[in-house]
Amino acid sequence: MLCAALAAAIAGTASAAMADVKIGFLATLSGPSADVGRDQFDGVSLALDLLSGKLGGVKAVIVKEDDEQKPEVAINALGRLLDREKVDIVVGLTFANVMMALQNRIASTDIPFIGTVAGPSSVAGRQCKANEFVMSWQSDAPAEAIGKYLSDKGIKRVSTMTPNFIGGKDKIAGFKRFYKGQIVDEIYTPLNELDFSAELTELSASKPEAIYGFFPGGLGVTFVRQYQQAGLLSKTALYTSNTIEGSAVDAMGTAALGSVVGDSWTPGAPNPQSRRFVEAFQKRFGRIPSSYAAFSYDAIMMLDAAVRDVKGNTADHKALTASIKSARFASVRGNFRFGRNNFPIQDYSIYQVVRNSVGKPGFKLLEADVFKDHGDAYAQQCNLK
Repeated sequence: MLCAALAAAIAGTASAAMADVKIGFLATLSGPSADVGRDQFDGVSLALDLLSGKLGGVKAVIVKEDDEQKPEVAINALGRLLDREKVDIVVGLTFANVMMALQNRIASTDIPFIGTVAGPSSVAGRQCKANEFVMSWQSDAPAEAIGKYLSDKGIKRVSTMTPNFIGGKDKIAGFKRFYKGQIVDEIYTPLNELDFSAELTELSASKPEAIYGFFPGGLGVTFVRQYQQAGLLSKTALYTSNTIEGSAVDAMGTAALGSVVGDSWTPGAPNPQSRRFVEAFQKRFGRIPSSYAAFSYDAIMMLDAAVRDVKGNTADHKALTASIKSARFASVRGNFRFGRNNFPIQDYSIYQVVRNSVGKPGFKLLEADVFKDHGDAYAQQCNLK
């Protein structure tokens, strides 16, 4: 009887140790910017497929929630993931304003959170948390790369335009941090605005040498198309970050050609792991991957290394968090590691949108490593080690 009980206990322990890794996926999957959340999920699912549905050798299960780009919806959805579904990890977190609304709940648990799009400045700084990681970038950084590039090129007068939300404000703050010329116009539009004709007329009248714009998701398609329709494409170069992305590139068509993009990754990145990812993504989904898909793919590859490091014991959240912090994996970006605030330290390059070999818009590398091993401006405000 004792031997039978002991055998049952050992079997139960082994079963518990190999319990499924339960991933809560929380992102914007409906509304005008649903393409961003779709790209996040497709990046996650592709990585899991390539890993045979496992993280660190343990079967992974995904529970998906749509935050509808509404903070109150996101709070309730996160409650379901944590309290009812008992997930081990939360991945996703699309928009900065939604991410900010979740900070109290994130602080109340030790479950690791992996954001693959939003990177608000406050989370990188004073509100940093040991269990909260961002795989993409701090929101300022891609714009910082464009600002430095334009300054290096001697561009003297620039106008900026972005939606009026924390992500947009971070982008402009980053751009201004490294751009040394004159900001002629600094225009903010409502986050749900789809008619930019008045603002584009204002920009045109100011006659800047270049325009920096940031519009995520479906807003980006509308903005870039209207930029061309307003006659600006032939007059004033468009510089941007995180606007000309994924399937939106095909929707923009010729309106995107000639635009200059700054980021830590685009489909034009030359390293081998990026090429493999782009090929696999296009084969699986029939479209160009966005950086949001790439960062989400990286998140799963990083978690594969972290879960393997803890030997599948994801119930030990603190050990898992420590393994995430130090995880080594083959990023599509090449150089990647987490800084003290759990935000990336990585390289940033400049690309131009050009016709590719089949006549469609693609990304050509203009200048590699405008920033090398670049962190963010807020890390010193974070009290993590």
